[in-house]
This record gives sequence, C-alpha cells and structure tokens, in this order.
Amino acid sequence: MTFDHPVTAMLPVIDMARARHFYEKQLGLEAVGLKPDGKFVYRCGGTELALFPRPGGTKAEHTALSFRVGDIRTAIGELEGRGVRFADYDLPGLKTVEHVCVLGSEKAAWFQDPEGNILCLHEDIAPAA
Repeated sequence: MTFDHPVTAMLPVIDMARARHFYEKQLGLEAVGLKPDGKFVYRCGGTELALFPRPGGTKAEHTALSFRVGDIRTAIGELEGRGVRFADYDLPGLKTVEHVCVLGSEKAAWFQDPEGNILCLHEDIAPAA
C-alpha cells in the first residue's frame, strides 16, 4: 500500500453554515462541495479539508490544522482584514510578538474558527548560512 493521494483533514463543526462562511469568506478556501454523507469539502493546496457536522463540536486543545504561507506577516494582515482574530501568548517557551512566535525553524501564529478549532499559519525560516 502506498499513500500517494491527497490527504483529507477532518474538522468537526456544530454550525455548518457559520463554519462555511468562515472558511469561504474569511479564509477564502476553494469549495469542492457537499458530499452525500453531510461533509462539506474544500480544496487547499494538494490537500482537502472536510467539515463534518458534530453536535458537540470539538474539544481539542491543540492545533488542528496549520497552513504554510510564504510571508506570515502579510497573511496575518490579509486575514485580519477579513475579520480573523489572532491569539497572543506569553507562556514559558511560547511567546508571541504581534501574533507571531518563532519556533526553531518556523514562525507561527494561531487563531480559531467559529467552531473552536485551533488553526495556525506557519512560515518556514531559511536556515542560517
């Protein structure tokens, strides 16, 4: 068996209409459409994101999805312009400055969708020469 097809990330949502508005209007993801089992699918790079209805939503306290971007500051500005609110942290080993935390070889910034799923933007940092 080989895993040579795109991966589908699954996110539970309580309110499909609210979630779809966020992913389509605020994040600007490309809609693929509604599946017969009730999932709504988006194309995101070479991956798919499927929202599925779940009355209890999610209880995860970790990052569910991370979107790689070329310039994290530009991406944050664009999403803030669409109403996305980023989190700031000041914890041991995790401190953000203007929403961005440097973690080894990447920069990261976190936000939540309206369903409580924790999402992230990350930008790879080029290794020092």
